Amino acid sequence: MTIKSRIRTIPDHPKKGIMFRDITTLIKDPVGFRLVIDNFTQRYIKGDIDFDTIVGIESRGFIIGGALSYTLGKGFVPVRKKGKLPAETISHEYALEYGTDTIEIHKDAIFKGMKVLLVDDLLATGGTALAAAALIEKLGGVISEMAFIVNLPDVGGAKKLADKGYKAYFQAEFEGD
Repeated sequence: MTIKSRIRTIPDHPKKGIMFRDITTLIKDPVGFRLVIDNFTQRYIKGDIDFDTIVGIESRGFIIGGALSYTLGKGFVPVRKKGKLPAETISHEYALEYGTDTIEIHKDAIFKGMKVLLVDDLLATGGTALAAAALIEKLGGVISEMAFIVNLPDVGGAKKLADKGYKAYFQAEFEGD
C-alpha cells in the first residue's frame, strides 16, 4: 500500500463539493506514518537541500516536522495561530476563502540567514504556506524548500509557490478535486 492509498477522502467537508483529504488515517497507521517520515528523511538526509532548522505549521505540520526534526537531528520551530505562543512574536494576517486568519512565530526563533525547511501536511491554495514563509523571511530566514505530504494541484497552491520562487516537494497528489 502507498501513502496516497492510506489517506481517507471525506466528501462534502467542510462544505458541499469539497473532497477533504484526511491524513489522520495515514498517520494512525504505523506503517503509513513510517512511510511518510522515511520518505522525507531519505530526501533530506542526503544533504542536497541545505537547511538549519525545520518549521512546522499548526497543527499537522507539528506531527510531521517534529518526527522529521528527530530523524534529521535538526531543531523544530512552530508556527501557530494567533495568541498561542508565550514569548514575543511577530504575526502575519492572510486571506482565507471567507475572511482572514493570523499566524505567529517567536521573534527569536529564526535568525538572519538561517535556512529553513517548511513543512505541513497538505497544500491547497497555498495561503498558509505563503504566510508562514512571510514570517520566516521577516525574521531574515531563507526558505530552502517546502515539504508536504499531499498536493491538490487543481486548487493552485503549488503554482502560487512556484510563481514566488519557492521549491516544494510532495509525496502524493490528488488531482481533479
